[in-house]
Amino acid sequence: MDDKIVALRGQPRPPPPPPASDFWFAHVDLRLGRIEFIIARLEWHIWIVVCGCAGLLVFEIVKALSGGTS
Repeated sequence: MDDKIVALRGQPRPPPPPPASDFWFAHVDLRLGRIEFIIARLEWHIWIVVCGCAGLLVFEIVKALSGGTS
């Protein structure tokens, strides 16, 4: 059985080039990253508006409880 084993000579095979779809996936990742950034910024804007409205509501409640007329 030892006579069937052959020693291979030569250089190792180079890695295959990346598929062309990697370029497509890079663009998709870039666009998704931008969309996530815009959504995060929109979330902050919504929180600022909600907190501002809540603050104005608190001022109005305090003014109504203190008996302010104007």
